[in-house]
Amino acid sequence: MGKGIRFTDEFKQDAVAQVVERGYAVSEVAQRLGISTKSLYTWKSQFAKSPRARAETSEQAGEIKRLKRELARVTEERNILKKATAYFARESQ
Repeated sequence: MGKGIRFTDEFKQDAVAQVVERGYAVSEVAQRLGISTKSLYTWKSQFAKSPRARAETSEQAGEIKRLKRELARVTEERNILKKATAYFARESQ
């Protein structure tokens, strides 16, 4: 089963602009462009945010990825130290 048609972000933003900025009905724009109203509503929620808000969301996503990588590294280091501590505790007895 296919995944369907992929639209560019520019196309999506133009479609949303017709609804948000020009005041056309979602059903009218969707029919004219040959897309589903569900897709247009999804794009509207995605692209109706200001560019600044989208940039902040993108920055937060990058920060979350960085923190997850750091957490994984620190967790691994902690596990190594736990094993080393257990090993040396057995050796000293």
